[in-house]
Amino acid sequence: MSSSLRRLYEDLRSVNVGIVYPPGEDRDIVVRQLKRIGCHLNIYWPFPAEPPKDVEVIFFQVAQELEGNSRWTVTATDATLIALSDYESPTTLKLLINTNAHGVIVRPFRSSGILSTLVLARSEKNFQLRQEKKIRKLEGTLKSRRQIEKAIRIVAERRDLNDTEAYEHLRRQATKLRISVAEVAIMLIDATDAMEKTGL
Repeated sequence: MSSSLRRLYEDLRSVNVGIVYPPGEDRDIVVRQLKRIGCHLNIYWPFPAEPPKDVEVIFFQVAQELEGNSRWTVTATDATLIALSDYESPTTLKLLINTNAHGVIVRPFRSSGILSTLVLARSEKNFQLRQEKKIRKLEGTLKSRRQIEKAIRIVAERRDLNDTEAYEHLRRQATKLRISVAEVAIMLIDATDAMEKTGL
């Protein structure tokens, strides 16, 4: 077994998994396979109003309780969501789409498809988290850029400098204070706003 595959199995053995599905043979198939994998299992029924908070992965029945329930979506929980669908119908598909689940298993459930679905769903969740992190970083960069541009205009106007000279002034202050140019920009903007509010 390769080291990456070994790490994958070790990771799965430490995962807390919730199963939201009514008792019966179908649920037993899922439970048995997840136990074989080594996951820590928690079973929930009847269908809870919101996703369980103490698990990392949730296998859940695509049920009528999902209709209009915004808490059962990937944006409302930190867990990886894997849908267990009894059948394919327009209503079921609509409920499934609304959850934006990371994976789906359709009856008849088979033990052979559960591991691959679990692995791919967790991979999808991790990709989603990386993308969200990149977006937050880009938003922060864009906000910092706007603040720096505003600070450059303030310095240029007060000191009768061009934009390049004003930026160099901000950069020197940042170096002197051992902080970023963006932080200097925020300090300058806040001070300017305070002076304007007080009429100074």
